[in-house]
Amino acid sequence: MTSEQIWIVFGLTGQLLFTARFVVQWLSSEREKRSVVPRSFWYFSLGGSLMLLVYAIYKQDIVFTIGQSSGLFIYVRNLQLIRNENKRVAQHKASESPETIPLSADRPVASTVQQRKAA
Repeated sequence: MTSEQIWIVFGLTGQLLFTARFVVQWLSSEREKRSVVPRSFWYFSLGGSLMLLVYAIYKQDIVFTIGQSSGLFIYVRNLQLIRNENKRVAQHKASESPETIPLSADRPVASTVQQRKAA
């Protein structure tokens, strides 16, 4: 396999990853019976776009390079937003219903959940 053929396979693989994001989004939406954008959509977008960007740079195609590099910010930012939201949800859940609320170091007080169970 020549160097040029390897680059073509690399570029086609990047395009396949980039296209797979739509399949992932479509299947997730069908499963949920509503339009959703799963986290994997953004990972496929990022991976495919990075591969296509490397390919575009190799081909020295400025239009292709600008097109692929501009989307990278959006994909990374969406993954950051998802991560931050997951952290907020986890923190909210952790603070929402603790098992005991310490009144003092030696006398814990039963939480509302425990009080309801005892009643």
